[in-house]
Amino acid sequence: MTMHLAHPALTTLGKRKGKQKFASSEQKRKLQLLQQDWERKQQEWLKMSNPALVNKKSTPSRKLPNLSVPADRSTKHIPSVDTGIKGAVNVKQPMQYTGDKIIGIGTMHKSNAVPIFNDEAAKDISKMRR
Repeated sequence: MTMHLAHPALTTLGKRKGKQKFASSEQKRKLQLLQQDWERKQQEWLKMSNPALVNKKSTPSRKLPNLSVPADRSTKHIPSVDTGIKGAVNVKQPMQYTGDKIIGIGTMHKSNAVPIFNDEAAKDISKMRR
């Protein structure tokens, strides 16, 4: 039996990173400011997403738009145009070959339908194998 190596994501030992080193104190200060700003924004988002924490006086009132008919529109109902056809529309008739050149349809391979023009072609198709 052979020993297989597992992907690092499947380890149970964890992935602890060492202490972060900065090139300068200016970079460290910028990172700390960014982290503080991020935590502040997370707290704001939590307050806004939780309705129990939202102060109702500070939220803006939402006005619904006016959904009434505009004053310049005089008709409330526009009738449909009469086409002269009553009831259901007629169904299209199925297409049908009415010529005399094709004498039938043969199956060449699997379900590949081919037209047969004469008796010789019909015999050739029937003798064909895969």
